[in-house]
Amino acid sequence: MTSKKKLRVGILFGGRSGEHEVSLSSAASILQALDPVKYEVVPIGITREGRWLVGSSADRLLPGVLQNGKPVTASVDPTGPKLIPLNSTLVKSGARGPEIDVIFPVLHGTFGEDGTVQGLLELAGIPYVGAGVLGSAVGMDKDVMKRLFRDAGLPVVPWLLFLRGEWQEDTARVRRAIHNKLRFPLFVKPANLGSSVGISKVHKARELGAAMDLAAQYDRKILVEAGVDGREIECSVLGNDRPEASVPGEVIPVNEFYDYEAKYVKEGSELIIPARLTARQARQVQELAIRAFQAVDCAGMARVDLLLDRKTGSFLVNEINTIPGFTTISMYPKLWEASGVSYSRLVDRLIELALERHREKARTRYTYG
Repeated sequence: MTSKKKLRVGILFGGRSGEHEVSLSSAASILQALDPVKYEVVPIGITREGRWLVGSSADRLLPGVLQNGKPVTASVDPTGPKLIPLNSTLVKSGARGPEIDVIFPVLHGTFGEDGTVQGLLELAGIPYVGAGVLGSAVGMDKDVMKRLFRDAGLPVVPWLLFLRGEWQEDTARVRRAIHNKLRFPLFVKPANLGSSVGISKVHKARELGAAMDLAAQYDRKILVEAGVDGREIECSVLGNDRPEASVPGEVIPVNEFYDYEAKYVKEGSELIIPARLTARQARQVQELAIRAFQAVDCAGMARVDLLLDRKTGSFLVNEINTIPGFTTISMYPKLWEASGVSYSRLVDRLIELALERHREKARTRYTYG
């Protein structure tokens, strides 16, 4: 009797974004959760400079892969090896990189969560966990995301969009536009970044310039949102064509809002699971989360963040995160744990969904006649 072949899972982590460290923490948790009886893990690290390095299944310390891994490049040939060694001697000898059955991207932010890596994996013809090119790109761009939410009939926070060049070339005009349309306090954000990097809460007009300059460091598109006195509610979504929503949770940040420091540096932010909502409110959150997931053509997983306006009692869909934080203490897996899905089972399910979606895509015709 032959033993069942292990599935070879490539964990893709690190990357060039400002969320590099967050990626390492998420990837380390996933690596620990993958059952060695079912999976062979291939850690694939991307350095801050964009170099790809591969480790072995014995590598459990991911920073070591980034320091000592073998240089590789990803192949876009769907019929060939998925990783190609960059060592010239190995290339001449015809050596191949390790074969990969499915990729689990754990790349938060730019160059990983924005559709770029997903496009590469599509060209390579390899299954991967999470949203496709479109869902990833839209989920990263907060302006386009909000437009799709709005067109799908979802309630969103009022916002304005400015290009970095507009702000730098005609600061006075941008200030006037903001003063005419929105009131303080405001939030200023880079349109394409996560983990609250580059976000500022602006209480007064004199604080606006520094906030705009900070956001402009991280993206050419700058989002200015109305400040809402709201409770921060989050909901996890899992699935492909028939997604399901977890119980909602609530974040009570240690800082004035849930910024990078409150998420990853300071202790004291409180995660309340399940959120203190009525049964009707909880169902409403789950419905809005699934609709947001579908509005951006998401797949696999996402965490949807909402605001419960304290003045009106209504919910506003704030954003969707297509590769949410994935440590064992992150909100996405904790919400599923509270919904009856363990961390290890959640990882299994995401891999199953990746393979399911890959099979579904294989049914599509790409030639005429």
